[in-house]
Amino acid sequence: MPPTNTKKQKQGRDTAVQGTNDSSVVSKVSAAAQGYFQDVFLQHFVCKVARRAPLINRGYYVRWRAVDHCVRRFLHITENCPKRQILSLGAGFDSLYFRLCAGEALDRAVVFEVDFPDVTRRKAALINSNITLRGMLDSYLPSPTGPVCVSSAQYRLLGVDVREESQVEEALSAAGMDWVAPTLILSEVVLTYMETQWSDTVISWTAKLLPQSLFVMYEQIHPHDPFGRIMQDHFLKLNSTLHALRQYPDTAAQRHRFLDKGWEQCVCLDMNLFYLGLVPEEERSRVESLEPFDEYEEWHQKCSHYFILTASQGSLMAQALLPHAPVSPVPSTCPSWSPTALSVQTVPVCLEGLGMASSLVSPGQVLLTGGCSRGGRGPVTRILLRGQEGWRAVSVEPALDLGVRLYHTVTTLPGGGIMVYGGRSSPLNPTRGLFRVILDLGSPLDEEQDTAKLWVDQMVCTGDPPLARWRHTATVVSHKGKDFVFVFGGKNESEAALGGGYFLSVDQQHWTEIPVEGAAPTARHSHSACSHQGGVVVFGGLDGRGVPLGDTVVLRPSERGFCWDRIEVQPPPVPRYSHTAHVIGGRLVVVGGVWLHSDGVPGGVIINLTTCSSVEFRLDTTSVPWPLMLHSFCSELTDPEGPELLLMGGGGNCFSFGTHFNLQPITVDLTPVLG
Repeated sequence: MPPTNTKKQKQGRDTAVQGTNDSSVVSKVSAAAQGYFQDVFLQHFVCKVARRAPLINRGYYVRWRAVDHCVRRFLHITENCPKRQILSLGAGFDSLYFRLCAGEALDRAVVFEVDFPDVTRRKAALINSNITLRGMLDSYLPSPTGPVCVSSAQYRLLGVDVREESQVEEALSAAGMDWVAPTLILSEVVLTYMETQWSDTVISWTAKLLPQSLFVMYEQIHPHDPFGRIMQDHFLKLNSTLHALRQYPDTAAQRHRFLDKGWEQCVCLDMNLFYLGLVPEEERSRVESLEPFDEYEEWHQKCSHYFILTASQGSLMAQALLPHAPVSPVPSTCPSWSPTALSVQTVPVCLEGLGMASSLVSPGQVLLTGGCSRGGRGPVTRILLRGQEGWRAVSVEPALDLGVRLYHTVTTLPGGGIMVYGGRSSPLNPTRGLFRVILDLGSPLDEEQDTAKLWVDQMVCTGDPPLARWRHTATVVSHKGKDFVFVFGGKNESEAALGGGYFLSVDQQHWTEIPVEGAAPTARHSHSACSHQGGVVVFGGLDGRGVPLGDTVVLRPSERGFCWDRIEVQPPPVPRYSHTAHVIGGRLVVVGGVWLHSDGVPGGVIINLTTCSSVEFRLDTTSVPWPLMLHSFCSELTDPEGPELLLMGGGGNCFSFGTHFNLQPITVDLTPVLG
């Protein structure tokens, strides 16, 4: 091992890496218990069962599904071979052998597992002390000796450090490895914990020693965007550095890595592409109905930061490769990128929150309602004020409790006041009630004032109201000289995405029907909708299948009512959702959001509504001392004419790596892209 590492440091890191096995198997047990996949053997490898959050259950499901897909494909391709093998590197407490054996899928196959001696001794003890596991072993070979901890005709468990090539080769040979038989090599988040020179060596010697083989690897990618930075910090705190990310940061680099190390062919897919392209829609629907869920942003980001890779040696194994371009419901795009990255500056105000909603009361006054923060979920209302000394936050005392609300809307009404509508307290509980709020500006808010009054009236509306919802939009439109609030899209506890539009007469407080012609847009949530020329510009969102949208649709006023008109933007913008948008001088400025790859995060797009053209832009976040995650946030133009945007809140639950909150508001100077 490298001479710069002391023996004690190495042992400490190895112990930390072994600890990731214990956490991983508990998460797999949780996912299996909730019905994401079937595995009755995992539970025998944990001391205490713990139910994980739905996001973590989904994450471990897609990991299990990807590996299972590759293993089943290998077994199918080799079903007529006289002998085949599975070599699992860093297997930990994986139950693959027991699951395949129970399913009678191991005909003429042997499973070899290799891991640290301490891990394999613990696993052997669990197997030998458990009647169910012990009963799954066929006739024993001679008593295990040396590094062999368990030995049966179809299962060999070896305690060897995977980094020690000669020891691994010797132990496998002694355990009966057939170096010319078709072999699947499995590495589930294992090699990345090694220093890159050692993991590269493993990839090279497996290619050299196994001429008929399929390498299957599941690991992390994209270390440099906000989610990737949080992911890296998490493993660094666990003393389990993700070494491979530095040299191999994306799927293209990983593919070239394997080709350079002697593998003949290689296909590498991120987990969004795998899930949407290779998991049937019926199966996705089943999985997505298992638990209440409203963490779409974090789910897609998690999937964009992990990959499944297959590399092959020999013509037979090439048939087991993943498809190079699986059919995906997300259209591919070739966006035009602005050469200029927009400057971002932090605002020295302590303000954080996810799922808040904002409204510009007047220039320099921004009302913020709802959301959740490290303090929990509560009916929090604040106002941001800009004075001579800059921005500051002022607490607001509502006359009436607005309730716990996330992913609701606040809409400035033409006749005065602000309408608060929708939202949720949990994925099973929409927040009901419609309120009109008015900020008490009877006396000017001076520089010393730290509270403000907010008058709140519950709006009692007649007519047929829309279903309760969140992640919707509520935008002011005009029809025959009268103002209406147009509610569009969203989701609720029973519908993955809602379609249709609803009109609320502001003057009469009445839900009314207005004729709308043209093809209605796809049902969606987490989109944007901006008032424009008496109508609305809708962009993006997430459809009911969980697929991001990139369309631009305009609801235009007509003689009878309104008409939907789809704009064909060229080049097509990158599909996204959970963004914010504003119309400035005939251009739709879209900022932030989530899309299914890491390029350009965080950033945005400008769509010219006259020329129907678009240009994507990046944000220069070098001045922001923490990862800037632009989803579940809100934004306002501090001046109706631009060119500065104020972005507030945002962040998310970063899989099992912890929850991140943007700590302060930021400003974005739009001048370089607006002219």
